[in-house]
Amino acid sequence: MELNLAFFALAIPAVLFAGISKGGFGSGAAFAAAPFLAVAVPPQLAVGVMLPLLMLMDVTNLRSYWRKWVWPDARVLMIGMVPGVVLGALLFSVTSDDVVRVAIGLIALGFVAFQIARARGWIRVPPTRTSLLRGGVWGAASGFTSFVSHAGGPPAAVYLLGRGLDKQSYQATTVLIFWWVNILKFFPYAALGLFTRETVIANLALAPVAIAGALMGVRAHRLVPERAFFALTYIFLVATALKLFWDAAT
Repeated sequence: MELNLAFFALAIPAVLFAGISKGGFGSGAAFAAAPFLAVAVPPQLAVGVMLPLLMLMDVTNLRSYWRKWVWPDARVLMIGMVPGVVLGALLFSVTSDDVVRVAIGLIALGFVAFQIARARGWIRVPPTRTSLLRGGVWGAASGFTSFVSHAGGPPAAVYLLGRGLDKQSYQATTVLIFWWVNILKFFPYAALGLFTRETVIANLALAPVAIAGALMGVRAHRLVPERAFFALTYIFLVATALKLFWDAAT
């Protein structure tokens, strides 16, 4: 891994985008930073570079959204994330990245299509209640996909958007659950050798960019109206799915 101008030319916009997504728009598109970095460095090192930066963004965001989350929904997702991360750690070296990418993309597109159909009145489904089973399943899916590619946003969004939360509650809950899952991932990542001297140097250099992106995201969240917020969230999910399909195909 070489920390040259080409690396930072890719890393700075990628980290800034991830920070804005995590700080203001539910983390759905933040995963794209790692595949973007993988253009310049080996994919596993790209994942290792991003995790400490994502954790720094989480800490920055927690203060802005402190106790504004919906704890019952956060709790069931966080419980489910534990076995999801364990499974991700066990299968990390044998899991096909392309299969995971396609699965996440299909979930994201299917959910957006469902939400559009519900908004237009083509189907009528009341908001779901907090469910340990549903939350555990989607939490496990989120924990697994977060571990293998930092792509835990779409599975978590399927559960949380189905709950009919307002934008502040939705955003605060995503901040809390991804703070949790990133802590769970840290030690298995270290055991797998994903942190090196070079990734630590990159983290130190990119830390101000991560904080700036998170703060920009918080500011954008406060300025964007609720209807536009969820519209942007759906757009991010679709963009995420298309990017995943492209990565799997290429």
